[in-house]
Amino acid sequence: MGTASTMACVTAALGMMPLRGASAPAVSSARLRIAEETGANAVAVAKAGRKPQEILSKESFLNAITVLQAIGGSTNAVVHLLAIANRHPDLQGVITLQTFEEIGQKTPLLIDLKPSGDNYMDDFHNAGGMMALLQVLRPLLHLSAKTISGQTLGEVLDASQSKLSFTQHIIRPLSDPLYPSSSLAVLRGNLAPNGAVIKASASKYRSLLTHCGPAVAFENSADLAQRIDDPDLPVTKDSVLVLKGIGPIGNPGMPEAGLIPIPKKLAAVGVKDMLRLSDGRMSGTAGGTIILHISPEAAIPDSPFGVVETGDMITCDIESRRLHLNVSDDVLRARISQRKQLLEGETGPVQARKQRRGYRGLYERSVNQAHEGTDFDFLAAGGAIN
Repeated sequence: MGTASTMACVTAALGMMPLRGASAPAVSSARLRIAEETGANAVAVAKAGRKPQEILSKESFLNAITVLQAIGGSTNAVVHLLAIANRHPDLQGVITLQTFEEIGQKTPLLIDLKPSGDNYMDDFHNAGGMMALLQVLRPLLHLSAKTISGQTLGEVLDASQSKLSFTQHIIRPLSDPLYPSSSLAVLRGNLAPNGAVIKASASKYRSLLTHCGPAVAFENSADLAQRIDDPDLPVTKDSVLVLKGIGPIGNPGMPEAGLIPIPKKLAAVGVKDMLRLSDGRMSGTAGGTIILHISPEAAIPDSPFGVVETGDMITCDIESRRLHLNVSDDVLRARISQRKQLLEGETGPVQARKQRRGYRGLYERSVNQAHEGTDFDFLAAGGAIN
């Protein structure tokens, strides 16, 4: 379930596109019919003067997040949905990272697709796609939510119910899910005070979801590239790989670099998964026990994630949703204070960002953190939300 396919499903769940359009293959003749339906919707919306802000509601977003959890979708959808919600004057601060956690706890993973399962997007489409999934999810959905067609979601589903058929090993019933709940989970702790995200259902070694191990820290992607395959790297299969500096500001744009590779010397002996942490993003097609979007990112002077050192013990506990750096509060405060002085000094990166001109300077000074949507803060409904 890549990010593009995820966002198509999420957009359909928001009520903003035809349901069939979420999964139809690009080469499918169905695309022509979907295009016609989309055009008809566009004309109707223009005639009626309906705006996205009038269609989208809290219930629309709750439905979209329910679908995201049920499909085991890309973690990128979390930041995208938060950015959209925070631009909506009625939803800013209403849909938060915690909303994803609360919905996840009561939503099972129903779609058997990689990386959480075994199948592909065209299998999902052939099994009935979004229409079949939403029929299964009906008890968990807000059926009164509006859609771009002018109907409510419930009316859309009622109109198609008699023609529904689906393959149950691709789209599971609620009574037989692929994963019981929270395919995407939100972790917090002294290492991620504002939260972090993990696609727990994509973990290859589920024992790593509750794990404590020593950190092997990389300061940025260049440091990672230089040292990850060093035969003398102090790493074992129980280590926790930590990649800093790839967040919204640290590597401007927050690249999909969170899929930290398994060190060559461990891969050579058959290690396929390790607990990995970063403040960046990851492709929706990637699997593994990988914690992403750690907030505040390492580029923020008072970020606890920024002071992780090789050898520090890190605890991940999926049951308690805890991500913890096992150092004393005094040590953590001292490290942050020392690093803050360096970063905010006259020759430090914070001053450089303040003085940088052009679009990059605007971006670095104005982008908000992952738990707020990684969007320009001045585009939020109420202006800056920091």
